[in-house]
Amino acid sequence: MARVREASLNQLLTGSDVRELSSRLGVRPTKTLGQNFVVDANTVRRIVRVADLDPTDVVVEVGPGLGSLTLALLEVVDRVVAVEIDPVLAAELPATVADRTRPGADLEVVRADALDVRDLPGPAPTALVANLPYNVAVPVLLTALQNFPTLRRALVMVQSEVADRLVAPPGSRTYGVPSVKAAWYGAARRVGAVPPSVFWPVPRVDSGLVLLERRDPPPTPASQEAVFAVVDAAFAQRRKTLRAALAGWAGSPAAAEAALRAAGVDPGARGEQLDVAAFAAVAAHRPEVP
Repeated sequence: MARVREASLNQLLTGSDVRELSSRLGVRPTKTLGQNFVVDANTVRRIVRVADLDPTDVVVEVGPGLGSLTLALLEVVDRVVAVEIDPVLAAELPATVADRTRPGADLEVVRADALDVRDLPGPAPTALVANLPYNVAVPVLLTALQNFPTLRRALVMVQSEVADRLVAPPGSRTYGVPSVKAAWYGAARRVGAVPPSVFWPVPRVDSGLVLLERRDPPPTPASQEAVFAVVDAAFAQRRKTLRAALAGWAGSPAAAEAALRAAGVDPGARGEQLDVAAFAAVAAHRPEVP
């Protein structure tokens, strides 16, 4: 489990601190950016504990906001790279950390949209830990995993419904595109629930913690982009059989059936029945489309 250094506890933000900082900065959490600030110290410390970090980990945090989780991360690790899209919050975070952390805490803030970040300053990141904005949680997680192969794990707090989708197994009601694409990068599981009361403003939904541990993708000659194209096509029309759903991808229903059979997949199956390895096998047998 994550190890907090002796005598290294930082001064974490309370609910009053969050409101006072927001007022001073003229910041109001917006639905557009999916902002809900954590106001409970026990919650951020629990997130860090579940992330199972080592002091040598280089953590990338997306959407640090006012710094609630950032301060808890810097109790355990030496370096955090925080990616923040809001210019006011990005400018204030270093001062908050300097005022409230132990000597030697290393924070670097990257003012950017996480969906556009292709590289980060300093050593390669080894872990992603973040309270992700509800409206872009899945694309942010998948983008980070794609762009930073050195990430060995990701611990994200997302809307409970999104958490269910990320960890869903084949055949379940919630299994879909996020489930398959997350499985390409690693094994995801729910590791906790988070009530609305720990946020400001209080959301109308529960949140969940998802831990994804990196593993190699299924062996296939097909690229990740090619596999994801099959996944997208298969779930674009969930009620159709794969023979019908993949007709456009393959060039015709007959060509889709041939690719499916070559991959050992029943053409009468539906996308929610296939695991990521099966999708990878199908992608490897795509015919040449004129």
